[in-house]
Amino acid sequence: MTGKILEIENLTVSFGGFKALNNLNFSMDTGELRVIIGPNGAGKTTFLDVITGKVQPTIGRVLFKGRDLRKIPEYAIARLGIGRKFQTPRVYLNLTVRENLDLVSNRNKNVFSTLFGRPPLEDSRKVIGLLETIGLTAKADLPASLLSHGEKQRLEIGQLVAQSPDLLLVDEPVAGLTDEETENVGNLLLNLAESHSIIVIEHDMEFVRQIARKVTVLHQGTVLCEGNMEQIQNDPKVIEVYLGSSEE
Repeated sequence: MTGKILEIENLTVSFGGFKALNNLNFSMDTGELRVIIGPNGAGKTTFLDVITGKVQPTIGRVLFKGRDLRKIPEYAIARLGIGRKFQTPRVYLNLTVRENLDLVSNRNKNVFSTLFGRPPLEDSRKVIGLLETIGLTAKADLPASLLSHGEKQRLEIGQLVAQSPDLLLVDEPVAGLTDEETENVGNLLLNLAESHSIIVIEHDMEFVRQIARKVTVLHQGTVLCEGNMEQIQNDPKVIEVYLGSSEE
């Protein structure tokens, strides 16, 4: 499938008198990996909140595969094919790695059927493939509580992929990770980008350099600049408001 998977038109989100997003325009192609950066308060989290339906636009609209997402509830947007990973891993610590993936691979499942039922052959194959993809095959039968922070991040990305979304939204996946864990998460996202459309929000510029194909810079709720990493690094506006900021 080709064309635009996501289009955002003239988007403004106001909270009282404060504009978290201000006349923002954005689009990305199907199959694209896009990294979004920006200083604190640039509107990155609100940007994801609007795409997923957690926050409604004050003005403007969001189109997912050509469909206007306004007025569609959050759970229904998820079922349309948009999956979101938050910064802090949200895995089931008392379940094994395999059980975590098995539970989310089928929406009709619950914890009881995951623990005591026998998964269909198709689900078992899917989970085996996911374990290999996220590099946790050797730890499949360990409780998730025994995983490192980086392994939990990869597990949650695997949980996201298990739900078969067309668009993955990944929020700061390497915060607090070691260099090795960061590289592992980067390689995972690059691997997934071969078959998924992905938006990554990130502060770690070394990680951005590892995975970035195209970067969008947000500042004060709007798009400041877009381009490849070299273009972004050399843009005077970006240097002033983001890359040269002592905060980041």
